[in-house]
Amino acid sequence: QVQLVESGGGLVQPGGSLRLSCGASVSISSLPVTGWYRQAPGKQREFVARITSDGMINYADSVRGRFTISRDNAKNTVNLRMNSLKTEDTAVYYCKAHYSVLDYWGQGTQVTVPS
Repeated sequence: QVQLVESGGGLVQPGGSLRLSCGASVSISSLPVTGWYRQAPGKQREFVARITSDGMINYADSVRGRFTISRDNAKNTVNLRMNSLKTEDTAVYYCKAHYSVLDYWGQGTQVTVPS
């Protein structure tokens, strides 16, 4: 069983930045894949970014060049730095971890970029 807790969401003006953090109940270094997803109102949950235990990183086209995912093993967190935020980035952001053939999700954190 893995518990994930996101933090760092909030209200930010277009062009601004936010840093999301995801803490885990197990060692981050033991998680083969961790990532961020988001779900906007009325839309399906979509992939944002992921990072593997050996450092491979993937981004959705919509965020590449603006968002940066990273792992902090010392703080046991997976972070998402979001720059140049747009109104279309408004969503609930979820942390996801793959561990021992199962996927685990956090409860989500709201990011709002008003028009």
